[in-house]
Amino acid sequence: MRLPNRTDYAIRASLELAANPDTALTVAALAKSQLIPVRYLGAIMTQLRKAGIVIARRGPDGGYVLAKPATKIMVADVIRAVDGALTEVGGARPENLSYSGASAGLAQVWIAIRAAERQILDQVSLAAVVSGKLPKSVIALLKSSQA
Repeated sequence: MRLPNRTDYAIRASLELAANPDTALTVAALAKSQLIPVRYLGAIMTQLRKAGIVIARRGPDGGYVLAKPATKIMVADVIRAVDGALTEVGGARPENLSYSGASAGLAQVWIAIRAAERQILDQVSLAAVVSGKLPKSVIALLKSSQA
């Protein structure tokens, strides 16, 4: 799995907000705490706001906060907010691909990869990452010889 920097930045900024639930954090504060280039983070936060992941508060104590509890926001939600659907091939969903000849079964491989990603990313909340209390199924994968 390859994640663009913007996706990594979005997840890290969201985790910082999850770790500070009672404080609105500015783009500058988020960028500084997570070592993210501030010039990219503003646009990322706008995407997260439009997707309903964060809320922007105005005023002297303004900044961003999570739109709902960190236990209700999954890592997959953040990825989808800034990067679209999980596992696309050339911008298409795997089930919409048509291969022929020796490649005929390839779409099913992409679909299986998407299912595996979902099994992890749709069950790991921001709160779980911040607390270090990952789901048992994820911990089992970490202990796997294939990790």
